[in-house]
Amino acid sequence: MKVKKNVGKIDQLIRYVLALIFLVLTFTVSYWFFIGAVVMMFTAYFSFCGLYKLFGINTCKIDYSEFSDEDEE
Repeated sequence: MKVKKNVGKIDQLIRYVLALIFLVLTFTVSYWFFIGAVVMMFTAYFSFCGLYKLFGINTCKIDYSEFSDEDEE
């Protein structure tokens, strides 16, 4: 199953930075920040955010459906 990417490059970079900040906060403040760090890392790595899909937001400028391997008729 392929998911349509809805996270753009700038958004992806912000998520990586937030994941790093959350990881530091995990060791200094509370281990609960680890959950946020993991979520940010996964959404940045896969370029997909479930909340974005739920609300119809798309920050990815390239439409990857045009480059799919399947031929649509």
